[in-house]
Amino acid sequence: MIRLEIRGGQAHLARAVLEQLPFMGMERVAGCEVVTLYFFAGELADDQVRQLCQHVIQDPVTQKAVWSRGEDSGDCHAVWAVETTRKRGVTDTEARALEASLVRLHFPVCEVVRAMRYEFRGDLTPADLHQIAQNVLCNTTTERYALDTLQPYFGYEAETSPVAEDIPLLELTDGELIQTSRDRVLSLSLPEMQSIQRAFRRYEREPTDVELESLAQTWSEHCQHKTFKARIDFTHEDAQGRTREQLTIDGLFHTYIRGVNDHVAQDWLVSVFEDDAGVIRFTPDLDVAFKVETHNHPSALDPFGGAHTGVGGVVRDILGVSARPVALTDVLCFGPADLPADEVPAGILHPRRIQQGVVAGIGDYGNKLGLPTLSGAIIYDPGYVTNPLVYCGCIGVVPHGAHPTSPQAGDLVVALGGRTGLDGLHGATFSSAELEQDTQETLGSAVQIGDPILEKGLMELVTRARDENLYTAITDCGAGGFSSAVGEMGEPLGVEVDLAQVKVKYPDLTPWELWLSEAQERMVLAVPESRLSRLRALADLWDVEVSVLGSFTGDHKLRVRYGKQTVGELEMDFLHHGWPRPVLQAVHREPAVTTTALSTPPAGNWNETLLALLAYPSVASKEAVIRTYDHEVRGGTLVRPLTGPALDGPADGVVFEPLEAWPTGSAIAASQGINPVMGLHDPYAMAVSAVDEAVRNLVCCGADPARIALLDNFCWGNPTLPDRLGALVRACQGCHDAAIALQAPFISGKDSLYNEYDGTPIPGTLLISAIGMVQDAQHCMTSHFKMAGSVILVLGDTRTELGGSLLHYLEARTGGMPPVIQSQFRERYHWLHARIRDGAIRSAHDTSEGGLAVALAEMALAGRLGVQVDLQDVHPDAGHALFSESNGRILLEVDPRIADDLMRSVTALPLLRLGQVGGNHFRIEHNGAALVDLPLSQVVQHWQGAQD
Repeated sequence: MIRLEIRGGQAHLARAVLEQLPFMGMERVAGCEVVTLYFFAGELADDQVRQLCQHVIQDPVTQKAVWSRGEDSGDCHAVWAVETTRKRGVTDTEARALEASLVRLHFPVCEVVRAMRYEFRGDLTPADLHQIAQNVLCNTTTERYALDTLQPYFGYEAETSPVAEDIPLLELTDGELIQTSRDRVLSLSLPEMQSIQRAFRRYEREPTDVELESLAQTWSEHCQHKTFKARIDFTHEDAQGRTREQLTIDGLFHTYIRGVNDHVAQDWLVSVFEDDAGVIRFTPDLDVAFKVETHNHPSALDPFGGAHTGVGGVVRDILGVSARPVALTDVLCFGPADLPADEVPAGILHPRRIQQGVVAGIGDYGNKLGLPTLSGAIIYDPGYVTNPLVYCGCIGVVPHGAHPTSPQAGDLVVALGGRTGLDGLHGATFSSAELEQDTQETLGSAVQIGDPILEKGLMELVTRARDENLYTAITDCGAGGFSSAVGEMGEPLGVEVDLAQVKVKYPDLTPWELWLSEAQERMVLAVPESRLSRLRALADLWDVEVSVLGSFTGDHKLRVRYGKQTVGELEMDFLHHGWPRPVLQAVHREPAVTTTALSTPPAGNWNETLLALLAYPSVASKEAVIRTYDHEVRGGTLVRPLTGPALDGPADGVVFEPLEAWPTGSAIAASQGINPVMGLHDPYAMAVSAVDEAVRNLVCCGADPARIALLDNFCWGNPTLPDRLGALVRACQGCHDAAIALQAPFISGKDSLYNEYDGTPIPGTLLISAIGMVQDAQHCMTSHFKMAGSVILVLGDTRTELGGSLLHYLEARTGGMPPVIQSQFRERYHWLHARIRDGAIRSAHDTSEGGLAVALAEMALAGRLGVQVDLQDVHPDAGHALFSESNGRILLEVDPRIADDLMRSVTALPLLRLGQVGGNHFRIEHNGAALVDLPLSQVVQHWQGAQD
């Protein structure tokens, strides 16, 4: 065995470790050095190791390589050291790439194990090292560690087992049925277990584990969206508990989400809620696909792996509609980064560690794929300590009409990509349950391990196979693994598969594990036999493995074999439609409403209030995170996530021109709307505000308000509890009403429910993602002030709407009128779009969290230009004028030479003149009296000071 150490060039990793130690009371650590280790189980000569270091592994300028031989090699005798490595069988993409490099260099084939070594200086004990290792260095879900030195595990063959187990079910009592569901992590209710029991009593046999697990994943909340399809008896109460309305809802999705499109008919919609992603027309020859997924529970266990594979999964969703991925988005919700360690519940990772892992996972996957991570947001709230939220989105382009969706009887079931392992086992059912204290120990297998380099090859292969018409249908192999992908694709026809043909990476996998595993980087295609050889040739070109698992039969049954042994057989109708539709109870009580004036500051003075809002982590600069993502790759980014002369100000959204669209001159705009703080006060107001914010953001970037489509992503608590479900109903109603008011259709969505820990839910969180079209890329718009002397206008009216505002949240206030949605907003946005295309607008910025005061500060700090405005005509009350979060408002910067003519040309729209740009002070007056008067440098400093 050879032990190779790469020392130097990793000070950034050491700093990241040291930054976390004070939160554990480890101030006595004086320093840290990080060393990368590689173990080789082969006969490499010294000159070969030297060449490997020089040409593949080592940076000759900043790093030094040292190696030794033998089982006891590498005993460095450092005073305090911890070494970590992946557990046996857990995918390590760097080790795999290094093995491939050995082959290309014609060196002896070796198995490679990668590890990390952390050497500490300071007054420490072995107990301290164990604490540091477990809380900072090593995620025991997927890794192991040793003090001083560890020994690598080498040598095992990946094999499978043909054993399928019968699960006793026919004679179980109701209590025993529920216990079986819990013990096997099926997440099935008693009525569902009873339906399965009745079906197999008719079959006069017990179900196999393959059949029972197939039914559990197909019927899971994650895959079936049962809550959104349920019949709901809803009671709507006023603030005093009196019944305002009682109604029966025939499915939230049908009534309020897809139901929007019954009122918003658009001829540019291509595929809506029918496939792995929503698809709309972009140019006459090109369509755009957009999908946003969540990877919450996996990210709570393994932040890097959970976010890493969240990106990989949503990229494959885009491949699943035959589109080429061109851009990524991400929205993240974390607990406070400065939370004291003793306030983190047992079995939960610290929010700071979760954030570092999630951010690193997103950047690692997207950057290695060569896709720009363009758009997103980060929200901080104590409600996310135990349940972080990780929304991963992907945008793709596809030639119009190039996505086949009709497999034929006789077509082959072909798997492309990664090998199958235990990683991701029970992922779908795990995501349909609450987290508990021991989840990390009992459900570590639900974590998936990604390989972006393999997915890059898969992406190129699928694009080429699409262009050569080599398949008749395609789908992502995501939640539920082959069970979901093959089962869904085979629903119209019937399908038979042989699990012995599945390529594996772990030893001793049973049939149900092969069938259910959510191992990453896999797609399933329906391929006519005559086209298989060409597909194999292309796969060899991109180093992607191909497996023929079976064929589509036409008998409307799912048959699963292992070799000649049948391990599962189910009717397709029962598999996909046999679950009993739930009937749920929902109750929502409206919040109490007050209209108290805020003519005096709630605490301190208005200067301090504004600076506190700017420094609040959800509002403050995210540059430290954004800079870890490549948002310039592919060269098409026109409006970046950071704007202004210093390229550090917040943009409303992003605009990019895909290479595939060149030279049409058209571009794609993307944005988000999210405000969980508002949802704590009023979920309906949260929804209408999120929709309006997402649309406003796009309009501010130059997108056409007549060509905006929406995606909804709900992250909620336990929907079987009436209060949680009642809030969800109100949020869905808000989505419906706002989308109709703005004439923006929904094209895709996803829900992630049961986000609770020991009975405590997250804040109900709705993310609205919006995608729009900029017909002429020359007419994009940014949000920073451009020129001293410009006139500042506000489009839209400010109302008495502080209910649910960020100001109320930070001041722990209740009551207040929440923001509303109005159909008149759409007219405003069309007017503004026309003025942007006319060249009359220099800057435009959405007004949302923190109201006009925060929005003005963002435009000023981004442009490094001061302002002087008077809000007398905005609202008679100073506090509402500053911080009301009324919807439908956009701040504008215009040339002073056309300001008066612009104002005179508008009669039906609320358009007010506030003041002008210039100087180095940020000054807001109200009726001539100064409310806020700050040096611009102080505004910039407070906004930047909350960076992590």
